[in-house]
Amino acid sequence: MAPYLFPGISSPSSFGGNSLYGHVGNTSSIHLPLPTLDGYIFLIWILLSTCCHPSNINLYLLSMLEPNKSIAPNIKALNKTLRDLLSLWFSAGFMRLQRVTWDSSCDMLQKISEYEAVHPVRSWGDLKLRVGPYRRCYVFTHSSMPKEPIVVLHTALTTEISTSIQSIVNHAHLQLEEKLFQPLSKDVVEDPKNIHAAVFYSISSTQKGLQGIELGTQLIKQAVKDVLAEFPRISLFSTLSPVPGFRDWLLLELSKDERGALLSSFFLTDEEYTSLKDHLCKNNAVSVREQILEMLKSNQWLQDANLSELLKVPFMRLCAQYLYREKRRGYALNSVAHFHLRNGACIWRLNWLADKSPRGLTSSCGIMVNYRYFLEATEINSQRYIEKQHVEASEQFLHLLGLSHHKSSL
Repeated sequence: MAPYLFPGISSPSSFGGNSLYGHVGNTSSIHLPLPTLDGYIFLIWILLSTCCHPSNINLYLLSMLEPNKSIAPNIKALNKTLRDLLSLWFSAGFMRLQRVTWDSSCDMLQKISEYEAVHPVRSWGDLKLRVGPYRRCYVFTHSSMPKEPIVVLHTALTTEISTSIQSIVNHAHLQLEEKLFQPLSKDVVEDPKNIHAAVFYSISSTQKGLQGIELGTQLIKQAVKDVLAEFPRISLFSTLSPVPGFRDWLLLELSKDERGALLSSFFLTDEEYTSLKDHLCKNNAVSVREQILEMLKSNQWLQDANLSELLKVPFMRLCAQYLYREKRRGYALNSVAHFHLRNGACIWRLNWLADKSPRGLTSSCGIMVNYRYFLEATEINSQRYIEKQHVEASEQFLHLLGLSHHKSSL
């Protein structure tokens, strides 16, 4: 294994003597007194020759930093070198695209269920629907880990771009339990005439040691090719994505506004503020700001249909501002937005109450976003975003921003 992974290194003698002291065991008991990289490379040679997957080496090295602060600079340098090597070993050319179906191995299906990080799988019946008709589940695997899904992409084949996750994953899956072991082909047969859109609603990276290696981008590109090969008439490619961090950002902004001045001038129009005040403060001396803060923290606002309707326009506007104007080093602050914009997507539409699950409400007040992939424009959009930090957005999305003038201090 060593000659393949490290050309020119076939044994400990290749390092010219006893270049590593201590022993390999629990990370808390590792002793690496040498300041050179040779000793660390030999350590990795031992690990790879025994039990470690290549993708776990980064995690192993990072776990060594805290108890071995004196060697942290060398470990960080080695970690960077290994990340570059892993980028080569796990590049798209070495990945295998695989579609997961109900006929796939139980081991693979179990892992698909366990690794789902965006919309948890609730039962075997739920999983059966997610890999069945009008659905596509794609994974990348690697020759060094052939039975391990490295990146997982869930796709819904629909008549139009979906506006809520409930329409995709909240099927009557419990009724399917009694049919769990019947072939899906007897339940539903796909009609290509009803398939006009491919909606990517969940993408998960399963290997923490491969963080920073952009396999998700390549998986989406490969999935688009596979879908087009099967359904050439599909013209709509989009995501249905969460907006993680929006509620926390909104709570932070409101908490800064101790006197409620920004609430009534920047966050809300005069009409919106008056309507909320009339609704919330009829029999309550607590300020509008304090009540909104409390309801945001507990998600109680959703239980009041009138209040939910009053909050729709301001929350959608503020979410648009968060996605479009809040930046980190010139790029989108939101990690999901940054990922898709860098891929060349366009912020196309916000969807109100698209995810009413506790996770969706806690993460983004139930709002989800469609990032459209216009295949003829993805390359130029990606280039403009990376080089000029330009965020491509639709007219309907920009219309929301026309009502927002507040620039956050984040």
